[in-house]
Parts: sequence; structure tokens; C-alpha cells
Amino acid sequence: MRVYLLVLFVAAAVAYLTTPLARWCALRWGAITAVRERDVHAIPTPRLGGMAMFAGILVSVVMASRLPFLEGVYANPRPIVGIVGGAAMVCALGVADDIWDLDWLTKLMGQVLAAGFLVWQGVRLYQLPIGGLDSQGQVLVGGQGMWTFLTILTVVIAMNAVNFVDGLDGLAAGVLAIGGTAFFLYAYLLTHDVNSGTTFANASLAALMLIALVGACVGFLPHNVYPARIFMGDSGAMLLGFVFSAAAIVVTGQTEQVLDRQRFPAFLPMVLPVAVLLLPLLDMGLAIVRRVGTGKSPFHPDRMHLHHRLLSLGHSHRRAVAIMYVWTAVFAFGVAALYAWSTTTVLLLLAGAVVVATILTLGPLRGRAATPSLESTS
Repeated sequence: MRVYLLVLFVAAAVAYLTTPLARWCALRWGAITAVRERDVHAIPTPRLGGMAMFAGILVSVVMASRLPFLEGVYANPRPIVGIVGGAAMVCALGVADDIWDLDWLTKLMGQVLAAGFLVWQGVRLYQLPIGGLDSQGQVLVGGQGMWTFLTILTVVIAMNAVNFVDGLDGLAAGVLAIGGTAFFLYAYLLTHDVNSGTTFANASLAALMLIALVGACVGFLPHNVYPARIFMGDSGAMLLGFVFSAAAIVVTGQTEQVLDRQRFPAFLPMVLPVAVLLLPLLDMGLAIVRRVGTGKSPFHPDRMHLHHRLLSLGHSHRRAVAIMYVWTAVFAFGVAALYAWSTTTVLLLLAGAVVVATILTLGPLRGRAATPSLESTS
């Protein structure tokens, strides 16, 4: 665990120290979010925060390659090249979008290209837990073409889901830091159990990438909390979605070895990423249905995201963000707890946590309905 904490610290420190440089670049290159009718921030704000977050991830991963504890992770460099290289591609795409405001089709093509590079380097989905057809309850369904398509689709959805929820200062970075922590703990414990008795039982690529992602988010947050001095922009939102989904895909390679004592041994690695991204996925799904239902493009911006609704309920900016953090923690840690605790225990605790979160959302802490004061980026 100490090695992973070192990786987290390096990623956080690099992201924190390079964010002012990213802000300077944004001001110099004109990557500034103006105050538009749909936005809720008060003054034009620079973006490109994703550049600093990528720097944190890159430096921490390169540093980790020199640590003996993780040498087994780097024995096969292709998956690491796929994740880091693909992350560089989506970050560069996001930088271009933050500067020149690319059209949605160009961004989508770039996202597919980055996801395709990830698959080319060997990081892909390849199994689903659809029944006890073998000793692990796993079967391989379909050919490589189908799994390539599903992998690319998963990565593209994750990138856009994070982008949709990136609408309040500190929201997306905090949600991914919380959810990434829950997923890291699961990956860490899973790797320990699967590789028990080996020299480096807790070393895994998924855990490494998740803790680097968490560190980058933690380092960026002091610059991004309300009132933000810089936004992460598409360069950051797509980066976080890409790295998180890639780590989740890596974990699926371990599902066939999960211990039999789990109630949901095979499904958990696929349910947990959904739980972590539940709010972004819900927000994206509702937005698409809402916009298509009114005859508009799914990418047509509006002011009806989940965070807008919290603000309209009377929550302050900081309280709305905190509530979104609470809901993320409830579902992410609730699902991750299934690895160690019984289903009954987890469901009871989860029910209690949902009640508390609901009270915080709809209870007496609300003030008067306020005019939103931060940005909606999607």
C-alpha cells in the first residue's frame, strides 16, 4: 500500500504544481470559457486543466516503473502504452476542443481512435459472466470483432459521461477521486487475494492507474473548487473517463479468478464501474432522452443537468457539489463492499446511507431556490 500512496502523492504533487502552467497556457492560447446564456459561472474562466492532470498521471506512472514492487506490472508494457498513449490522445483532442471548439463528430472520431489504440495494445473486454458454463462461470461469447466494438463503446460512453457531469467547480474531479478510491480498494484487495503467496501480491496495473487518476484529481481540486481559477475542460473530462474505463477493463481480466466466497464473484468488476459513474451515466442518459424528446440534438446544451436541479432546489454551489460527492460515495463504496461483506449487511448499510443522502438532498438544509453560479460544460 505504501508504494501506491507514493504514486498518489507524486501524481497529486505534479498535477497541483503544473496547474498554474496549464492556466497560463489557456490564457495565452485563448482557451477560455466565456459566460454564455446556458452557463452559470460569473466570469470568463480558463480551462485546459486536463493538461496538468495528464502530467500528474504520466509522471507518476513513469516513476512507478522504477519501483521494484511494481516491476511485474511493467513486464508487459503494451497495456501501459495503450492506456497512457490513449490518454495522451484524448488529452490532446480535448486541448484542441478547448481552444477551437471542435464539432461533436470530430470529437467522437478522435475518441474512437483513442479507444481503438487501447484495444490495439491488448486492453479489451473479452468475457461476460453469463452463467456457470465452466468452473469459473465464464464463457467467451462472440469473436474479437464484437469484443473490440464493446470495448470502444464502453470507453467512449465513459468519456462522454464524465464530460456531461463536469458542470460545477470541483464536481467531476471530486466524483472521480471518490469513485476511483473505491475502485482502487477493490482492485487492490482482488489482486491480493488472486495472487496470494506470490512475491508482489498487491501489484496490479488497474490499481496503479486508478491511484494515479485519484492523485491527479486530488492535486487539481485545490485550483478547481469554488470559486474555480481554472476548469478541467474537455481535456480533463475525457482524460478521466478514458483512464477510469481502461482500468475497469483491465480488472475484467481477473474475474475468472475471483474467490468463490463472493455472492457476485463475476459480476462485481462490471457493476462497480457503473456504480462509480452512476451519476454521470444517469445525467447523460436523462439529457439524451430529454433533448431527443424535444427534437434537439443529444449534444444540444441545456440547463437541466442534475447539478442544475440541485441548485434550483435551493442548495448553494458548495452544498450541491457535496451532495453529489455523497451520492457517489454511497453507491461506489456500497458496491465495493460486496467484495468483503455479505450481501445482507451491505444492503442494510446501503439503505441507511441512501436515506441519509436523500435527507441531505431534499431536507431542511435547502435554502431559497438560487440562480446557478457555475459552468455547465455539456
